[in-house]
Amino acid sequence: MAASGKLASFRLPPLPTVGELIKLYNLRAEKQLSQNFLLDLKLTDKIVRQAGSLRDAHVCEVGPGPGGLTRSIVNAGAADVLVVEKDTRFIPGLKLLSEAAPGRLRIIHGDILTYRMDRGFPETISKPWEGDPPNLHIIGNLPFSVSTPLIIKWLENIANRTGPFIYGRTRLTLTFQKEVAERLTASTGSKQRSRLSIMAQYLCTVRNCFTIPGRAFVPKPEVDVGVVHFTPLVQPQIQQPFKLVEKVVRNIFQFRRKHCHKGVEKLFPEACRVELTQEMMQKADVDPTLRPTDLTIPQFRALADAYAHFCTHEPSLLSYEFREELRLKHLARQRNKPMDTFMDKPTGTPPSPH
Repeated sequence: MAASGKLASFRLPPLPTVGELIKLYNLRAEKQLSQNFLLDLKLTDKIVRQAGSLRDAHVCEVGPGPGGLTRSIVNAGAADVLVVEKDTRFIPGLKLLSEAAPGRLRIIHGDILTYRMDRGFPETISKPWEGDPPNLHIIGNLPFSVSTPLIIKWLENIANRTGPFIYGRTRLTLTFQKEVAERLTASTGSKQRSRLSIMAQYLCTVRNCFTIPGRAFVPKPEVDVGVVHFTPLVQPQIQQPFKLVEKVVRNIFQFRRKHCHKGVEKLFPEACRVELTQEMMQKADVDPTLRPTDLTIPQFRALADAYAHFCTHEPSLLSYEFREELRLKHLARQRNKPMDTFMDKPTGTPPSPH
C-alpha cells in the first residue's frame, strides 16, 4: 500500500469520461432496475465529501454502475475501494478504472443484498464500538428499488453489530428518493415522520446532506434525490431486539392518522386486546390519544419496553401478527368452520402478564 502522502495526492490518469464509457460499452440505464446515472463529477465529488475524509480509507461502494462516483472516491485518496455491482454490463468499464488505479480498486460481481461484507475487509481495520468509527465507509448511489430494503437490512446489522458493522460503527453515505431521505431524517411532529424515521434515528445520527435535482441524472427520474449520512450511535436509544422494536413501530404507524393506541391494540389477540392495550399505555406512560407522528423516540422506547415485558411473560405474543389473524378468520368464514380449527394455539388468548 502506498504511503499516505502519495496516496492523498493521487489522481486518476486521463480516462474516457463516464459519458464516453456509456457510449463505448453501449450502456443504457434499465428502467426496471430503477437505474439512474450521475455523470457530473462535481456532484459525485460533493457526495463523497459528505462521507468525511477518505484519505487512506477502505470504502465499499454499492452499485457503482458506470463508475462516476467510483472516480470521485479514488480521487479523494481512498486506499482500498471495493465495488459491488450486480449488472454484468458495467464490469468492463470498472475494470478499466481498476487498471488506472492499480491495487486500489476491487470488483465484486454480485448482489449487495446477499454479499458478505463482513468478509470483504481486513480485521485489522476494526475499532471498538465505543471508540471512534473505523476508517471504513459505505457509499452508494442506490437504485430506488433496493434503497429501502437495503437500509432496513443495514439498520438490523447495526443493532446486532453484524455485516459491515463487525468492524465497528461504519459510516454510510447513500442516495435515496427525496421523499425517503425526508422520512429518514424527519423530526417528531412532522408529516414525513414514519416507521423509517424511528428505525433509523434510534440507531444512528442521521443527516440529510443535500438534494440533487432529478435533471442531473441520466435518464432523469421523476423525483429529486437526497444524500443521507448515517453514523451508528454508541448506545442505541431503544435497548430491545431489532425485530421487537420494528414490530411495535410498524404496528403503531399502520394507523398514522389515528390515535396511537389503535396501532398498539393490533399487537394483541382480540380476546385480550382492550385490557392489554390499556395496561401497555399506562405502563409506558404514553398518552393514548397522541398521533404516531407526535411520539418521541423515548416514548417509543417506553412502549417497546412495555411490550417486551408482556412478551417475557407470554412468549407467544411475539409471533402474533394481527394480519395473520385476519387472514385465518377470512379462511374460516370461507370454509364456514369455527376459528379454532385453523388457529394455532399461540394466537389464542394469553394470560394477562402480571
